[in-house]
Amino acid sequence: MKTKPISKKIWKTVRQSLIIIFLAAAVGLLTNQGRSDRLPLVAGGSPEARLTTDTGDSMIVSLDEARRLCLDDEAVFLDARSPEAYARGHIRCAQNIPWQSFDAWLDRVWGVIPEDARIVTYCDGEECSLSADLARELISLGYQDVRVLVNGWTRWKEAGFPTDGVRHALSDKERTS
Repeated sequence: MKTKPISKKIWKTVRQSLIIIFLAAAVGLLTNQGRSDRLPLVAGGSPEARLTTDTGDSMIVSLDEARRLCLDDEAVFLDARSPEAYARGHIRCAQNIPWQSFDAWLDRVWGVIPEDARIVTYCDGEECSLSADLARELISLGYQDVRVLVNGWTRWKEAGFPTDGVRHALSDKERTS
């Protein structure tokens, strides 16, 4: 009985693995092309690329538009940061709905904020995703007009717009007692 050299077996295995990987990638790309809500092939890292709705609309609100909405009382502002960060300072017209414990705070949203209300969420930092996560959850609950003020707290504060300190802050401990 004649045996194949080990190098031929390795090359055969590598070749078969590459064929399987190529076929899997081809099936994945074709499946993605057939979807109505295609996933982008190259994900963008910019806020504009990350913050779009399923229909392709931008979820971002400009600082000037946010200021107008706050001062004219035309939107509900939700601070997605922790209660401690909120207590240290927040946009004057904002309520605290910390994304990381959203379920515990759901009663401050559901049934309180009308579904047709304009909502602006924010957190702090260019890379902060709390406000975007909160906005997407609100959209999944049926809210239609939800926008994100990217790096909202820092930009708002630096612009010298109205802020507040401890007015609406409640810690989780106070809230449950």
